Amino acid sequence: MAIIKLSIIERKKLSIFFTCIVLAVSAWLFFSLSQKYEYKVKTVITFTNLPNNKAFYPLQSDTVILDIEGTGWQLLFNKFKASSNHIQVDLAALEKQQFVTFKPQLKDINEQISFNQKVLQVHPETLFFDFAARKVKRIPIKFVSDIRYKKQFGQYKPIELKPSYVTVTGPTEQIKNIEYWQTDTFRKKNVDNTLSTQIYLKPVSEPNISIFPNVVEMNLPVDELTEKIIQVPLKVKNNPHYYQVKLIPEVVSLTILVALSDFASISSENFSATVDLSLWEKMGANKLPVNIKFENSFIKLQRIAPQQVDFMVIK
Repeated sequence: MAIIKLSIIERKKLSIFFTCIVLAVSAWLFFSLSQKYEYKVKTVITFTNLPNNKAFYPLQSDTVILDIEGTGWQLLFNKFKASSNHIQVDLAALEKQQFVTFKPQLKDINEQISFNQKVLQVHPETLFFDFAARKVKRIPIKFVSDIRYKKQFGQYKPIELKPSYVTVTGPTEQIKNIEYWQTDTFRKKNVDNTLSTQIYLKPVSEPNISIFPNVVEMNLPVDELTEKIIQVPLKVKNNPHYYQVKLIPEVVSLTILVALSDFASISSENFSATVDLSLWEKMGANKLPVNIKFENSFIKLQRIAPQQVDFMVIK
């Protein structure tokens, strides 16, 4: 391959030539991007000034297309935006009619967008709504969380929410199947103390549904957990013939994790230990597994000893 060798003067001339080209292209690009252009932008709409005594369904998508006049720079930046714009639409007109037009709101819409851009038109130009019966419903609040406790710590009592109910208002058809309302997910790590804070409820996704309140007080009781061993007497269930049954042993030992504040109050009376005699009568079992029940869901059962017991049936 032939290699062209240039003198120092020729290299300087070539460098000046390419520099001039770069400067010319930059000047042209700057001039072009400074000119005014018309372009379209897909935009999400949100509603303000909702009617007080009416429930409604939007009959179209929650996005519109804006015809915008702006500079080439703004057109370029709009192309590279990671998320769509959004504009607010005033629904005050729905107090007297079932549609809203954008033309009277263009001035307000232009005040919401960035400097040196002008909204010329909105597509569609009119939003239509379908009105429905409005209903008020009171439903419980569901606490949603992602909580990580320190080792040997945990929740030991139910979470308190104040208030524990939320009032939902909206079209009957939309809210009739809503059974509860979730909070925003509460996240916390290395928890070793009782938590008390305000939690926001999940925002409303439908413009014609409202909730009250939108924030609640939360109290989550947390305590250190410790092991406790409890002896619980065994009982026989499913003994329709009233056989005399001798269990060996007659007592089981439960190892549980319990909050320090509840340590003294937890006893064998909080537990039920049973064996099912029908396993012997119907299936010929020669050992009966132990079943444990307890109402306090915050007690953690670690071990049962023994897990199965021998027995004798005296007919």
